[in-house]
Amino acid sequence: MLTAIKLKLIIMNSLDEQYQDLLEYILINGVEKQTRNGKVLSTFGHQIRHKMSDGFPLLTTKKMAWKTMVTELLWFLRGDTNIKFLHDNNCHIWDGDYAKSGRTDGELGPIYGKQWRDWGGVDQIANLINELKTNPDSRRLMVSAWNVGELDQMVLPPCHYGFQVYTRELSARERTALGSNGSTRLYDSIKEENYKTVDADDTMHVVCDEFNVPRRAISLMWNQRSVDFGLGAPFNIASYGLLLEIIAKEVNMIPDELIGNLGDVHLYLDHVELIKEQLTREPYPLPKLIINTEFWQTESGECGVGSLKTNLQGFEISDFTLENYQSHPVIKLPLSN
Repeated sequence: MLTAIKLKLIIMNSLDEQYQDLLEYILINGVEKQTRNGKVLSTFGHQIRHKMSDGFPLLTTKKMAWKTMVTELLWFLRGDTNIKFLHDNNCHIWDGDYAKSGRTDGELGPIYGKQWRDWGGVDQIANLINELKTNPDSRRLMVSAWNVGELDQMVLPPCHYGFQVYTRELSARERTALGSNGSTRLYDSIKEENYKTVDADDTMHVVCDEFNVPRRAISLMWNQRSVDFGLGAPFNIASYGLLLEIIAKEVNMIPDELIGNLGDVHLYLDHVELIKEQLTREPYPLPKLIINTEFWQTESGECGVGSLKTNLQGFEISDFTLENYQSHPVIKLPLSN
């Protein structure tokens, strides 16, 4: 029987629970395969779902390399494909693929950043932001990195090859609850008698608009063909969680759900014993993400929700911090390139 403390942790952090459940599933049901970079236990077709309101999706059953993850995502958003930015920020996760390529100019080919920001002259990220602001119910809110004509020029074809976003309107009650959690008590601006009138919802929406409370929630779903579940998946989950938070901030929406559709999900055999250690660990509550909002300015130049001057390309790593991140110690799994 679950203790009250353990039950509380699971309620607050179902992400680690999902992750551990899938680790255990792979250990039991995985098919042994020889791959280009080592033997694995492989399974196919899984999904991770996380409500962003439960906390930022960074695993707590092992200490995660937060700054490394942020660095890589900002590198993508800059449209950069040269390893120099990574090295300048002490990020070395692409070193193995670069070394194997035999290149000496620092270039990794037309990988994620190139496809996101310049697919044949098309800036997919800028287009996505524009569509979210002008046509948020579109079913074409997608970004792809799987450029078939350029795969052979990349040091590694994209593992997470595309993502899609989805928005929905918030109810008046949802918006009021959101607003009341801020520094200004929004309830003070809505008279109690207004809740009893037939147009109560309309009244609440009007007041929420005055306080610039978001009207919509936004979800993100990414697709991944190949997932090193011991080492790579925790990184991917947090990276797309951060991307969702950044996009939501830019378009004045509330991050709703993060979903990962995972293809070949595998564990390297030399990771197994360390993974078993992770399975014994109880999760901590998830942390909260804090974003430096000075980047967002209104048309009058005041800080607030508006258009990011640098088109999602001018962030610094220090603009993203975690509040109340607790974790178990690092588990050092070898990287298989």
